[in-house]
Amino acid sequence: MAERRFPRHVYEDGEEPDPRFSLANERTFLAWIRTSLAFTAGGVALEALATPLHDTLRLIAALVLIAIGFALPVQAWIGWARSERAVRTGRPLPSPVSILPVVVAVMLAGALIVVAVLIGPER
Repeated sequence: MAERRFPRHVYEDGEEPDPRFSLANERTFLAWIRTSLAFTAGGVALEALATPLHDTLRLIAALVLIAIGFALPVQAWIGWARSERAVRTGRPLPSPVSILPVVVAVMLAGALIVVAVLIGPER
């Protein structure tokens, strides 16, 4: 009897792949988690260190970075599961589904910070 593995919907189809593929997929998952932590820490630091920027824009940029940090673990989990299923069933690897929103959010946070620097601190 095969052992039950979590999540079942990932492991119920296909064949056991070469462990190197599963381990590479896991490393990618962990890289997304590290990236999530970095965005969260960046947003917290931006606000906690009270850098001399326009207060409202700094807060919005910090919240955008923290929101990205909260959303990336979901992307990491979904991406890991989709890739693992593809490897197990011999299909091509799927495209990441949330790369564009992450890019847009990072660009938005960066633009807010640039504008906040140009405007200067609130008086």
